[in-house]
Amino acid sequence: MLHFLEGEQQAAGGGGLVTIIMLVAMIALFYFFMYRPQKKQEKETNSMRNNLSVGDEITTIGGIVGKIISIKDETVLLETGRDKVRIRILRNAVRNVDVKAEDAE
Repeated sequence: MLHFLEGEQQAAGGGGLVTIIMLVAMIALFYFFMYRPQKKQEKETNSMRNNLSVGDEITTIGGIVGKIISIKDETVLLETGRDKVRIRILRNAVRNVDVKAEDAE
């Protein structure tokens, strides 16, 4: 009977190890499927915003489409529409570059 109780104690201890391994595996999956791709996308977005140049045609996060006229520190001056309306926006408000200045020529 004594040997039977020792086997139950060993099985219970092994169950705790399995739980810890499963927890570590879940954290690893969370990192590789959620956190890492988000950081990669943030890095690409920051790179795109830092490489803006005069003449690029962009779209803002608000949906405004325009051409960059000038860039000063953290602001960008856009020219949009046939009326050539000028709008000053923050560099962080740029969603994507539609046409690079080199490609438009």
